[in-house]
Amino acid sequence: MDDEDIIQRINSLANEEHDLYQKEAHGVTTVEERERLHALEVALDQCWDLLHQRRARRSAGLNPDEATIRDENTVEGYLG
Repeated sequence: MDDEDIIQRINSLANEEHDLYQKEAHGVTTVEERERLHALEVALDQCWDLLHQRRARRSAGLNPDEATIRDENTVEGYLG
């Protein structure tokens, strides 16, 4: 997956997330949709993390294709 593919994936996930947030704001989400919303949040964090890894590797003169998707615990456990 190259950077452009990751960006397209981020946009697709973000659009779906936005739709579900709209439903949630109106109080009409199902349990399955709330679970999907959580899964989308994790997937988005993983995509952003992968894109950042690729860019960092490229900047350091390393192969961006060696960046890997990190697990949920890693991307959700960042402290900023």
